[in-house]
Amino acid sequence: MKKNSFLFSAKGILTAAFLSLNAVTYAQKTADISTVSEKALSSILEKNRSYYTQGKVADYIPELGKMDAKAIALSVVDKNGNIYNTGDVHKKFTMQSISKIIALMIAVNEKGEAHIFDKMGYFGSDKPFNHFSNLETIGKPLNPMMNAGAILTTSLISGEGEKPFLKILDMVRYITKNPGIDYSKSVYESEKSTGHRNRGMFYLMKNNGLISGNEDQLDNYFKQCSIELTAEDLAKIGYFFAHQCVRFDGDDKYKNTEVAKLVESQMLVAGMYEFSGEYARTVGLPSKSGVGGGITVSVPGKIGIGVFSPSLDQHGNSLAGYHMILDMVKQYGLSIF
Repeated sequence: MKKNSFLFSAKGILTAAFLSLNAVTYAQKTADISTVSEKALSSILEKNRSYYTQGKVADYIPELGKMDAKAIALSVVDKNGNIYNTGDVHKKFTMQSISKIIALMIAVNEKGEAHIFDKMGYFGSDKPFNHFSNLETIGKPLNPMMNAGAILTTSLISGEGEKPFLKILDMVRYITKNPGIDYSKSVYESEKSTGHRNRGMFYLMKNNGLISGNEDQLDNYFKQCSIELTAEDLAKIGYFFAHQCVRFDGDDKYKNTEVAKLVESQMLVAGMYEFSGEYARTVGLPSKSGVGGGITVSVPGKIGIGVFSPSLDQHGNSLAGYHMILDMVKQYGLSIF
């Protein structure tokens, strides 16, 4: 009996040692994010450059269709605010849906979370970003990341005329510390002239009593989507929300843990359109994409990532951008799960 007990114990020890060794071996497969370098980012970019051939540049907004499908950039702002860039980092593109997280932050700061989410849900979605979803049934947008919810969010920012848009633009300039950021007049005009579906959502919500203003409010939404920036600017935005709304240089003027949690949670459940569920499984990080080809990523408490490649998958997400982020996650063990 004692002999069997001894053998059983020895076997248990060996099994535990084996599992422990495997865990160490697995841990060694991921690098420390503090070792990130432009050389490492360049390697990731080059590995994924060709994915643009599998997607398509957005052309339902004519001006977006003029983007160079081969353009690609990757940027990281590390925990200490240091910036690492590779690729076409000076190439500008429009924020599109990424602007929604900035508008949400401003609206909640002004009116409070309860007021904003009394008019919309916290839900994820299995529908495209421009789907009418449940506007015709329960009358409220599913979340502030789909177009309907984002249009409503911007309409809830205080101020007449283009004041709400200017607040969004100023906040983007502040977060990126880039006062030269502006919106593209040509993209704005293109969005306005073709945005009939968004116009339909606007008037459905007006009919439901959620919106009381006129189309100036919708123009503000078109303008915010047309704000131009770079992959580096997106990395700074990712860093901002990853660090409780503190800027990459340490400026804590807007520090707010709860707002950061709210924005990041919405990015996680709905930031990648109807791909968000699968993205949460494969990448596992709060992210927001835009049909201009950009994606901003927040690694809570750590870094911000910005990617750009205008060739999109069927969901409206950057193909090469997604795969660059996926490789970053695998190489540095970044998933929150």
